[in-house]
Amino acid sequence: MLEFKVVNFLHRCTYKQLKQIHAFIVTTSLDQIPEIRLRFLRRSTEYGEMEYANLIFNQMGGLLCTETALWNAMVRGYAYNGPCENCLSLFDEMTVRGIKPNNFTYPYVINACSQMGSFRIGRKVHGLVIKSGFWWAFSVGNSLFDFYVKKAESLDMGLVKIGSFDDARRIFDGMSEKTVESWNKMIGKYAITGDVTNARELFDEMPKRDVVSWNTMISTYAKAGDVENASDLFQRSPQKNVVTWTTMLGASAAVGDVKTARKLFEKMPNRNVVSWNCMMSIYTRAGEYKQALDLFSRMQSEDVQPDSFTFVAALTACSNLSNLESGKRVHSLIKDWPKMGVILGTVLVEMYANCGDIDKALTTFTKIGHKDVFSYNVMIKSLAIHGRAEEAINIFHLMQKRGLKANDHTYSCALFACSHGGLVEKGREIFKAIEKDLTVGPKPEHYCSMIDLLCRNDRLEEAELLVEDMSSQPDIAIWGALLGGCRERGNLELAESIIRKAVELESREAGMHVLLSNIHASIGQWANAVRAREVMEDKGIWKIKGSSSVIR
Repeated sequence: MLEFKVVNFLHRCTYKQLKQIHAFIVTTSLDQIPEIRLRFLRRSTEYGEMEYANLIFNQMGGLLCTETALWNAMVRGYAYNGPCENCLSLFDEMTVRGIKPNNFTYPYVINACSQMGSFRIGRKVHGLVIKSGFWWAFSVGNSLFDFYVKKAESLDMGLVKIGSFDDARRIFDGMSEKTVESWNKMIGKYAITGDVTNARELFDEMPKRDVVSWNTMISTYAKAGDVENASDLFQRSPQKNVVTWTTMLGASAAVGDVKTARKLFEKMPNRNVVSWNCMMSIYTRAGEYKQALDLFSRMQSEDVQPDSFTFVAALTACSNLSNLESGKRVHSLIKDWPKMGVILGTVLVEMYANCGDIDKALTTFTKIGHKDVFSYNVMIKSLAIHGRAEEAINIFHLMQKRGLKANDHTYSCALFACSHGGLVEKGREIFKAIEKDLTVGPKPEHYCSMIDLLCRNDRLEEAELLVEDMSSQPDIAIWGALLGGCRERGNLELAESIIRKAVELESREAGMHVLLSNIHASIGQWANAVRAREVMEDKGIWKIKGSSSVIR
């Protein structure tokens, strides 16, 4: 009876009480009972640190102990609490001392290898598992499966491709017992690599499916753009939860079918904030910003609590509509926005800038706690667009002082600012920095911005030399920038040469031909201006008509 009470109390005792129990079992000699010893040692490893547990283990014989169960308790403790190196050291010590690991030992050792990323050691342990014959045990097979999944995922996600999970699949196929969760995980990993065929084969083989199984397979088809099969499974699914419905929203939107997505949204028996966010994002990606804002208003009327993703979608809509009033209203609903992350802060900056309130954009930018390179890019570009080029460059330099590394877009924004502010020397300085930056290097868009800067400031010859020095073939945007300089200078000979080179690119860019026509017209060569337009018509190139809209 006393033994039973001790074992029962161990399950729910505090760390302080554990030490009292320790004293009790020693003074009553209960520590000589194997089950009490084992349960006490295991419990001592469950408080997040191993110092006390190691003391207990040493009192029980430590490295001289011959009970595999006690070694397993310590291996388990180090696998859960760390350091994982101690878990592997104990495992090695077991084998050296002739204490045979069993099906309770191997899962913890394999998990420790996974956590440490020690995949070479893990494969050796796998070899020992095969030799010892414990591969049949469910817990061992499951830990090996997780190990090889983690091994594949340790690659750069850009390198994970079809075939990356072949080792995991071999373990999966050899498992004596597979849970629904194991099936779902294997299907999900195939989904990551885009291997729809293997994912569907496994799905069809499943002896039993749950709602996660159906959702995973529907999502796999959705990501592959196969709406027909996704819809078929959706209709056949015996149980649908909010994730099932939301996944189908995304599947329809992926192929541009916004109307079907909205119909599905309206049919949903239950919606959560993710469903609302998904539908709003579908509208913003499709350029239907007014519908996104209308949905946000309806969401509020139905008392659905928005999150940071909701506000990002709503503010993106306001930004693209240049609707400052709605943008301010959305902003007012956000409680303590600086704590909601840099993405939301950046979208707020962009909204105010796009709606014309650059001062408020700058004030908001200063309040973002941990700015990233993207938030700096938005602020630099916004200031440049509003004619505050020098401030934009100051922000660029501030970013560098803060230790953030500029990316392609950062340099493009900085050069854009120089171009629109006439900062030629600063532009040259930035372009030289791009040339020295081996991780970036001048891209066509950087050349285009630099050429535009030079041409805007009557440095056509320098712009020509820059084009000639390019290591790659100039694209239509670069020729267009240089052609703009020809217009400023009235250099017809160079303009016509540029048009010929642009034609060689088989570009159907109407602006190039229109610009040449305007150059001729600007100096009174009306016949040549008409001829340039006729060349456009002969080649079937048409200038897209402009349009305007009034949004209330």
